[in-house]
Amino acid sequence: MSHLDLSDRQRELLDTWLPDAHVVANHSWGLVQTTVVEVYAGGARLIVKAGGPQDHHIERELRAHREWLAPWVRTGHAPQLVHGDVEAKLLVTRYLPGTLVQGHPAQDDPETYRQAGALLATFHAQSSTVDDTWERRNRERLLSDLDGPHRIDPVSTQRLRAEVSSWPDAPATLVPTHGDWQPRNWLIDGEIVRVIDFGRAELRPAVTDFARLERQDFARDPALEAAFIEGYGIDPRSPDLWRRTMVTEAIGTAVWAYGVGDEDFEQHGHRMIAALLDEPLAQNAQLGDPRP
Repeated sequence: MSHLDLSDRQRELLDTWLPDAHVVANHSWGLVQTTVVEVYAGGARLIVKAGGPQDHHIERELRAHREWLAPWVRTGHAPQLVHGDVEAKLLVTRYLPGTLVQGHPAQDDPETYRQAGALLATFHAQSSTVDDTWERRNRERLLSDLDGPHRIDPVSTQRLRAEVSSWPDAPATLVPTHGDWQPRNWLIDGEIVRVIDFGRAELRPAVTDFARLERQDFARDPALEAAFIEGYGIDPRSPDLWRRTMVTEAIGTAVWAYGVGDEDFEQHGHRMIAALLDEPLAQNAQLGDPRP
């Protein structure tokens, strides 16, 4: 694996853990500092994930494997951790069979979403905690994002800042969340839905795992939303919390996508913001000089 973008420490660990490994496929996205490769070693197919210097995803993923994934691993719905090192930002898991749901006919099948809802309910039900600081920390993070570099237009920025500043400091009930719950992180294997990619796993309100489906698959087919809610068992999207969740998602999308240079996804964030503020989107104006 000498041709991969790995640190000396990561190479040293992989040589120790998987001395006979050879790369089968490279699944890296290229937008973030994470190398993801499928390898064959010790007679097994494995997935290696290695983070770059600024990566925070590997630490989250290792925490998810060690604290929250056991219910899914036991039933074959999530990969099993084989090796991991937080300081080296490196982990190895067993290969999980299946094809990405995104772009597959299963992405339009309500049964996929019913299973995904049931899986998520199991994940969320493991534990919960009440946090008096979560709302404040989320508000401060969003205001910092709005003060940083982005291409959200000035009027929308001002309106978003005013709304976010008004949010309450109410206690929040937090559960284990995936953080990127959508078809690009689901696999379909025959008729079974499985789950991958836990680099955004964290304790958050349960509704945050509904946000990415809301803006994409639910929006294009209400039958998928109904099937998901059926699988999940309840609909936790209370109006005020859901509004805060979607505003958080919209700002995060526009700011993150600008930072990594994904213009299509950045425009998606601008469209979300325009819809939330009920304003027409001026495409050209949105992509002017970055702010502040």
